[in-house]
Amino acid sequence: MRSVLVLGGTGEARRLADVLSAVPRLRTVSSLAGRVAQPALPSGEVRTGGFGGADGLAAWLRDEGIDLVVDATHPFASGMTASAAEAAARTGVPLLVLRRPGWHPVEGDRWHWAADVAEAVRMLPDLGSRVFLTTGRQTIGEFAHLDDLWFLARSVDAPAPPVPRGLHVVLDRGPFTFDGELALMREHGVDVLVTKDSGGPMTSAKLAASRALSLPVLLVRRPALPEGLPVVSTVEEAAAWVRGS
Repeated sequence: MRSVLVLGGTGEARRLADVLSAVPRLRTVSSLAGRVAQPALPSGEVRTGGFGGADGLAAWLRDEGIDLVVDATHPFASGMTASAAEAAARTGVPLLVLRRPGWHPVEGDRWHWAADVAEAVRMLPDLGSRVFLTTGRQTIGEFAHLDDLWFLARSVDAPAPPVPRGLHVVLDRGPFTFDGELALMREHGVDVLVTKDSGGPMTSAKLAASRALSLPVLLVRRPALPEGLPVVSTVEEAAAWVRGS
């Protein structure tokens, strides 16, 4: 019996856990951060909550006899990825990163890139005044001082203060459709979209809707991965790695 830890919270992580749970003599444990009140649960064992940094994760890997780790967290979960890389190096447990490809502009897109959320905050007032903000509830507070702007924010759970004075929150979970995004933007008179380069099809409809409305899009670039980590972009590649390791 071998054991694999899937650092999850994404659609790819859930699909990977579904595949691996059907592999004979393989124990699959998915770890969720616990930031969403009612997460979509994967197959197999599930643990919720942080590990306590690289030290805690390394100890947990040893205690649980984990043979392999797949980091299938969100592309912006840089802290978890850094801890996973350090813990894997300390314990000698092989680590694979599963990351969906980022988005790429096509004809008609009006994209502006920010290095991080802080830069996006500085750039935003020059791009619009009625903002569709989809960078996640944990970043909404960074926009709280922009009193001259109105925000439509979408997240799975309600954001905690501080929040912008002019804020309307929509609680929803993807995948989203082009027609739905188009209608939402028109209903609220949105004139700029702010989002992260999360990649994948579940939330890409907002980009197509922005293109159709000729709206500027302010995208936050992904944080860089630690050097030297093996990376794949599909669930199938990650499953093959686990089977062959």
